[in-house]
Amino acid sequence: MKLDKNEIRKALGTISVSGEGQNMVESGVVKNIVTFGDEVVVDLQLATPALHIKKRAEVDVMKAIHEHVYKKAKVKVNIKVDAPKKDKAPEIKGKPIPGIKNIIAVASGKGGVGKSTVTANLAVSLSQMGFKVGLLDADIYGPSATMMFDVERERPLSVTVDGKSKMKPIENYGVKILSIGFFTKPNQAVIWRGPMAAKALNQMIFDADWGELDFLLVDLPPGTGDIHLSIMQSLPITGSVIVSTPQNVALADAKKGVAMFRQESINVPIIGIIENMAYFTPAELPDNKYYIFGEKGAKRLSEDLEIPFLGELPLVQSIRESGDIGRPAALQENTPIAKALTEITRNVVQETVDRNKSLPPTEAIKITTMAGCSAVKK
Repeated sequence: MKLDKNEIRKALGTISVSGEGQNMVESGVVKNIVTFGDEVVVDLQLATPALHIKKRAEVDVMKAIHEHVYKKAKVKVNIKVDAPKKDKAPEIKGKPIPGIKNIIAVASGKGGVGKSTVTANLAVSLSQMGFKVGLLDADIYGPSATMMFDVERERPLSVTVDGKSKMKPIENYGVKILSIGFFTKPNQAVIWRGPMAAKALNQMIFDADWGELDFLLVDLPPGTGDIHLSIMQSLPITGSVIVSTPQNVALADAKKGVAMFRQESINVPIIGIIENMAYFTPAELPDNKYYIFGEKGAKRLSEDLEIPFLGELPLVQSIRESGDIGRPAALQENTPIAKALTEITRNVVQETVDRNKSLPPTEAIKITTMAGCSAVKK
């Protein structure tokens, strides 16, 4: 018996692929029908590789032909799977914050090198130069911005922006500030796992009314870990500034901080390195320099790693006192400290300008596996 293609096509019009509404012919699943006497070959193209759906389609085709055309027909079904291209694995992509031109992460490989003090003074110095500045205290477990800006008792207010409720950063000395310290008691320890800390950071970043900013400084916690990844996943960081003291122990960890930003999966430009506590100068002998932590260690490190050296700050009592009373040393006038901070700030601005001229905007890092970032091999 010679089989008729039109009859076969009509028979196939009575069935559909499992999960789809249209019949096989209308949906385009049937690509070709070839007959040889009582033999028929049907080519199907499915959008799913699921084995049970392929098997069900094959059985349905055979059954339809046997019931509606010829019960002794020799049927062969060829199935090709052409699944639509799936999106890549879910990625955590940073969203740029409208109105913020440059986001500078201030980091250190270890604690105790004065990173938060440098960040606070850098923010005030930028403000004094006429820039619009914000400071995000991302040191979740050791927030200090509230003390350094004398705003410990302040609390961010809720404002409505474009129909959405936003936090209004606290402002002092021309700097807009948000810190987890605003939401905890002075004697309260923040005992959070990584996801909780990341959620709190995201709220301070995206649920805040930062307004127009030339610079948003992000005071990162010491080390290289989960908080750093959360920030760099959430924000397209313009560049990073590394703070270190001159001794070898601090420099060894500063290298790790640089390596983190340079890792292929992160790739955040290094604006430069600042050497804090470069030397000790007693108040009664302002011209004397005592290199109690070693001499020019961070400067030599910057040369070795081929990153800009932004300047050095001495270890003097007034910097510590100004931080403790909530009046950053950058507010001083015509002092060696204020001048040093101004010079460092100018270098940060210049390096940021040069970075923006020579490099495209940084994309927030994309981590597509549970492994995330592992140890950097250098």
